[in-house]
Amino acid sequence: MADDAPAIAIGPTPDPLLEEAVRRGGARSAPLESANALVWTANPVGFPDPLPENIRWVQLGAAGIEEWFSERVITPDTSIVWTSAAGAFAATVAEHALALLLAGVRALPEHLEAKTWRQQEFFSKVGTLRGATVAIVGAGGIGRALIPMLAGVGTDVIAVNRSGSPVPGAIETLPTTRVGEVWARADHFVIGAPATDATHHLVGAAELAQMKPTAWVINVARGSLIHTTALVKALRDNTIGGAGLDVTDPEPLPDGHPLWELPNVIITPHDSNPPSVRPQAFADHVALNVTRFVSGEKLTALIDPAVGY
Repeated sequence: MADDAPAIAIGPTPDPLLEEAVRRGGARSAPLESANALVWTANPVGFPDPLPENIRWVQLGAAGIEEWFSERVITPDTSIVWTSAAGAFAATVAEHALALLLAGVRALPEHLEAKTWRQQEFFSKVGTLRGATVAIVGAGGIGRALIPMLAGVGTDVIAVNRSGSPVPGAIETLPTTRVGEVWARADHFVIGAPATDATHHLVGAAELAQMKPTAWVINVARGSLIHTTALVKALRDNTIGGAGLDVTDPEPLPDGHPLWELPNVIITPHDSNPPSVRPQAFADHVALNVTRFVSGEKLTALIDPAVGY
């Protein structure tokens, strides 16, 4: 590695896999005091404050970075380029979202509960994703990974993102300002938006009331995006078909919470991105961004300090 190659610090502790990713990207590892950029794998606690003036870019280790704003580590007036891990774990989270949606539509929870042959009863409960329309609200990396998976079972996708820029594979892309149009149109929903003040309780009583009685709502983003009390009522009243939740509000979901008792809910303990796949996926993400940093290209998963993600 050339001595004049950009220098990347890794913190808060050394990581051989990330050091290899930095080399793979065409840079070299260096102490924070002499580095041009920092790859930080922990939360805001212990983050260098202030950063040395030589740091131009910080790569964070998570896709959800709301605590970096609440702790005011990232502020709207920052001069540093910040990137998250958004997209690094998209494929495995998308796979989990598809599993939750298929399980719900095919009535797998009720099948698993049944201890007798009840074929006639299930004929009216088992649905299909073939020919259905799924709205992906917050169609970032996870949504883009999920679209071809859904296409494989014959499902159309309406994508919703901040800009409304077309998402490959979606039959239509809407800006977030038009998200209200999807609740009555789509058959099912995957929530993948970031957690910000603007998206808090994005799905509440009014939105749930517009959905079809067979609709399943899948949340693999943040629990605060869905109004839990409104969701419990919709599920109890069978206003919607069901919910698949890898995230909840509150989280962890306490014992005795109504969501545990409802038959039309599938809850997984925020494990759509299991530890077994994270290190290599993040290392690949780092290598890609280091390559871009070295060549002066636009980095991927850029954080917009003005909007909070």
